[in-house]
Amino acid sequence: MAAAMELRCWGGDWGLPSVHSESLVVLAYTKFSGAKVTVFPIDWTWKTLTATVPELICGDTAVKEPSQILNFLRKQRLNADYELTARQGADTMAYIALLEEKLRPALLHTFWVDAENYANLTRPWFASRSPFPLNFLVPSRHANVALSRIMLTKGETPLHRITELEGKIYSDAKECLNLLSYRLGSENYFFGSSPTSLDAFVFGFLAPLHKASLPSSPLQSHLRQLENLTHFCENILTVYFNSNHPYG
Repeated sequence: MAAAMELRCWGGDWGLPSVHSESLVVLAYTKFSGAKVTVFPIDWTWKTLTATVPELICGDTAVKEPSQILNFLRKQRLNADYELTARQGADTMAYIALLEEKLRPALLHTFWVDAENYANLTRPWFASRSPFPLNFLVPSRHANVALSRIMLTKGETPLHRITELEGKIYSDAKECLNLLSYRLGSENYFFGSSPTSLDAFVFGFLAPLHKASLPSSPLQSHLRQLENLTHFCENILTVYFNSNHPYG
């Protein structure tokens, strides 16, 4: 009998099973692959400071990072990509790399660096989900990590000010959204009639941007002009995360 699997992640809000992109990637993939996991949100626990999420626990094994978790699930014969051709598998890797390089920095900037969004949405949300006194520490720690990841992804030294990179960050992200929209076309999923790991990654990256009530976001405005991508997010929420889902 297979060991029970537990998934630790940030909890849900805004009509999403999790507000955290990486957690959303894994949650979506477990749905697509039929994996039976018990979800444990870290909200209101000390793990808001100490844990790295998402984290999949299976017996004595703990796996972190979405790509590693998806690889682990595939080894358990929970593979949403089993019908993909070699070419489609290569395209999947290329598009996921594109998301990481071109879209993630803009998402991090939107939620964690943009002063208006951070003050009015991101900081209050994560503070409200962290126990005292961590509510004073968790948001600023995440913001510092986000800024470091942006600089690392863009290959810039800390001597560069983030304001010098903002134009490039957002132009790259809009280009990435345009490419995704063109590739998806009028289909529900990127490859055929069933969702795969690429759909999980795109959903995880786009859904928070689509659903969050951001006071300031040109990138969100651009996404909402690409109706096939917003429909893509809504379709996955409807089909796989209905109102009876405990964390939706």
